[in-house]
Amino acid sequence: MGSMSTNLRRSSLKNSGSIDHLEYVDVTPIIGREYSKAKLKDILDAPNSEDQLRDLAITICERGVVFFRAPQDDLSVAEQKTITDLLGKLTGRPKENGLHVHPLFNAPDNIPMKDGTKDENIYVINTEAMKKLYKTMKDRPNSTGEPKDLSREWHSDLLFEECPADFSFLRMQDTPPSGGDTLWVSGYELYDRLSPPFQAFLETLTATCSQPVLKSASDAGGYPLTSPRGSPLNVGDKFAPVHPVVRTHPVTGWKSLFAGVGLHVSRINDVYAYEDQLIRDYVLRLITRNHDCVARMHWTQQACAIWSNPCTLHAATPDTHLVDGIRIGVRASGVGEKPYLDPASTGRREALGWPRT
Repeated sequence: MGSMSTNLRRSSLKNSGSIDHLEYVDVTPIIGREYSKAKLKDILDAPNSEDQLRDLAITICERGVVFFRAPQDDLSVAEQKTITDLLGKLTGRPKENGLHVHPLFNAPDNIPMKDGTKDENIYVINTEAMKKLYKTMKDRPNSTGEPKDLSREWHSDLLFEECPADFSFLRMQDTPPSGGDTLWVSGYELYDRLSPPFQAFLETLTATCSQPVLKSASDAGGYPLTSPRGSPLNVGDKFAPVHPVVRTHPVTGWKSLFAGVGLHVSRINDVYAYEDQLIRDYVLRLITRNHDCVARMHWTQQACAIWSNPCTLHAATPDTHLVDGIRIGVRASGVGEKPYLDPASTGRREALGWPRT
């Protein structure tokens, strides 16, 4: 489905039905889909693998995030990378782009995968290791004694790059006894819940998405940043691109609230400081007061989540220290196009004929 306007900069893609045989349940009416039994290796090895992967990619772009609950322990890291790459390639990613290489891949504290090896296209999610990797980050650890403000956890992957992530694929290898969940919120729905005048206003704005910690970490550690990073445009050490606050999803043609809040957004451009804070507080209010826009994943071993970064923000839940648990996952991310807002695009509710509220 999607807006079928011929005036779109990129025509929206339509699902062919090749994965309709897979059992699923939608996590909420607004966001998320969980496949309870499907094996990604079967999709990759199917005779019509490209059709199935393209339809999976379109489904992810429409639903925001999909979960594969059955243990995917028969899927190799190489196959995880292949799937992540093909999801983008089969849905029109720029030909020169591929999988992302993390800027801090060369760090001595960059933890290897469980087999002891490192892969430049795999980011190992490990809370303890990340504390070492980002020890130059300001306000770390929390010295005020106040409860953590988890609003800063919300983000879309790689906003600090000129070309951020399209698809991210996270497989959880070790899970704690409880906690460590991940939440995703629909950028489509956040946009649709703005009033029309506020939609029009935010569409005029851009945000600077700077991450100086990346350069400070490499300088402090005395190792070089990796460059290029999955795109000829993702080079150097500036890490301060400008992205639209509202963008068009290239696959669906729907508008999404994109760079309005969270970890990688350093400022909303061209407005006064108080207005910047007001806009970000309002976006955060939309997230926290509209929990029907949120899908939550309680991780189980070898479960997977694949999401579309242009239309979702996500946040990890940093509570595993309470159960002395460790949470380790491996993530691959593809690199999409430079974000844009297409004036011919519409919100999802308008495109699908849904009521405004």
